[in-house]
Amino acid sequence: MLEPPIRPMTAEARAELPPAGKRGSMFWQQKVDGYRVVAFIRGGRLLLQSKSGADLTPHFPELQATAAGLAEDVVVDGELVVLRDGRLDFAALQQRARLGGFRARSASRSSPAHVVLFDLLGADGVSWMGRPYRERWARLAQLVEGGALGGRWVLVGSTLDRDRAVEWMDPAWGRVGIEGAVYKPAGGVYRPGKSGWGKVRARETAEGVVASVTGPVAAPDTLLLARRDAEGRLRMVARTVPLTAAASRQVGALLTAAGPDHPWHGVRFSSGWGIKATLPHTPVEPVWVAEFAGDTAVDDAGRYRHPVRFVRLRDDMAPDSVPPMP
Repeated sequence: MLEPPIRPMTAEARAELPPAGKRGSMFWQQKVDGYRVVAFIRGGRLLLQSKSGADLTPHFPELQATAAGLAEDVVVDGELVVLRDGRLDFAALQQRARLGGFRARSASRSSPAHVVLFDLLGADGVSWMGRPYRERWARLAQLVEGGALGGRWVLVGSTLDRDRAVEWMDPAWGRVGIEGAVYKPAGGVYRPGKSGWGKVRARETAEGVVASVTGPVAAPDTLLLARRDAEGRLRMVARTVPLTAAASRQVGALLTAAGPDHPWHGVRFSSGWGIKATLPHTPVEPVWVAEFAGDTAVDDAGRYRHPVRFVRLRDDMAPDSVPPMP
């Protein structure tokens, strides 16, 4: 039987879904907003391994409780999620991953976790990684639908119909935690730590006020975008990926370093969502509106968790017309 740790197989980011091809040659599945995990269940005992190889089991005691009643010894690949108020809540999941002991047991009742399964690595006492995906999926579905795996263990949304996957690219799905689609060749084997799948994130455009920059004001590297909250305070909503040379020149020619009354002077922002390192930045006069394209991974405060792509300046739009934070 397989032994931990196992490096999960990965999916490469793509700009768009590939053509459908012959029906049955590709599995299309929902891209779920959670933590990637490999779960080892043996004799009713669970080991929940993170993508990096860390042991997450103590943080999610409710999953160990469900594993205790499982009749099969299996190794499965999936996404660890927390469902709250009808949507997958990544922030709640991240908070749960920091808790242990009594606090973990308490959180398991108020914010219980599930594992959304999409691959079978081991079962029936042998490795299944060398078998085609269609066989691994069929056996996984049999285990879940037959009740050997159940409760907090569920199958990912999956289809052989590309048109259904296109529907998952609608940003409305992103608002409940489905970030896009993953596609997997039906005949592909499981290659630990290697790429062999593709993923496409759902994206939508929005607007934010250019409130600060990294790098020189006259030739910024990235833009820090803001919106007003209910009290009218300027709140960071997104950071762009590095600008192209042309965009940097265009935007930098219009920006002006902010005076001492800018509310972001001395304010520290993290260099990424969930990262402790701070980001050096220079506030600018918040008079320009930028349109940006971002995926649908947005936290409860309305901040984009992943960097966004600058599209253009909206010289037809005043800063006070940008929608406020939720």
